[in-house]
Amino acid sequence: MQLRNRQDFWSGVMFIALGLGFAWQASSYQMGTAARMGPGYFPFWLGIVLALLGAIVLLGSLSKKAHETHVDKFDWRIVFLVVGSVVLYGFILKLLGIYISVFVLVVVSSLASHEFSLKVAVANAIFLVVFSYLAFVKGLGLIFPLWPSFLGMN
Repeated sequence: MQLRNRQDFWSGVMFIALGLGFAWQASSYQMGTAARMGPGYFPFWLGIVLALLGAIVLLGSLSKKAHETHVDKFDWRIVFLVVGSVVLYGFILKLLGIYISVFVLVVVSSLASHEFSLKVAVANAIFLVVFSYLAFVKGLGLIFPLWPSFLGMN
């Protein structure tokens, strides 16, 4: 067997490692049964399924039908923008409220894309602000500050 698709190979390795890691960690919780699930049941089986999917992707990368690809140089800028936007969101949520925080999260993380478009990023941000409000505040009844705390509009 020859490695033909490096992207699929390393994706498979990552899925297998994450899946087995989650399954291993979940096994320290009470498992229960399918009829009466314990706190470790769902994450354990989710980890196993993730590892199996990773194995399928990995084996597919060794197939003669796989397209030959290469893995580009690791781009730390993208990692910094995506992870940094989530960290920034965590810091500004209480101060600026969910509306502005989600908007900032989406626009900053969108900068990581090679096809960045401000118009698309703003449209996505508006959609996710509305979705977050409807799903989490209205649907689930979670209590989040909606507007900046210094405006007193909550």
